[in-house]
Amino acid sequence: MLIAKDWKGLRRGPLTTATTQQESTQMKTQRTIALKLCFVLAAGLVLSACTKQDSTLKDADFAGEYALISVNGKPTPANITHEGAAMQVHSGTFTVKTDGTCITKTGFVPSSGTSLVREVSATYTKDGYKLTMQWKGAGKTVGTIQGNTFTMDNEGMVFVYSK
Repeated sequence: MLIAKDWKGLRRGPLTTATTQQESTQMKTQRTIALKLCFVLAAGLVLSACTKQDSTLKDADFAGEYALISVNGKPTPANITHEGAAMQVHSGTFTVKTDGTCITKTGFVPSSGTSLVREVSATYTKDGYKLTMQWKGAGKTVGTIQGNTFTMDNEGMVFVYSK
């Protein structure tokens, strides 16, 4: 004869077919509820991961002055070559204004040895974390903002600035 035990291990008495079937049905019901709950939780996690993230920067999030920290992966002052000319880029700023304009100032020393500062301004459009700049008297450049870092590729030179 089989003896059933409750959760404390105490004897409840002999098992009957009715008791066994009732317990089996209860276990199946509890298992079904647990599986449904797991499915609902998993579906909720998947759906929350698939929601569109806000990819729009507010003006206050990106506007301001960024200091040049590297050129072509080299920390400033950086010795680089651009269009066959060797130079040292020693400083720079990139200022983004909320009115749709920006200014870059770059301090460099060409092979002549005379330190120069070049200032160029642009208008820009913003698309999420991307700025597309139209430089006065020059072409377009695209840059991205991630946190406090602004990165732009200008004619094959990668400039990285930090706010």
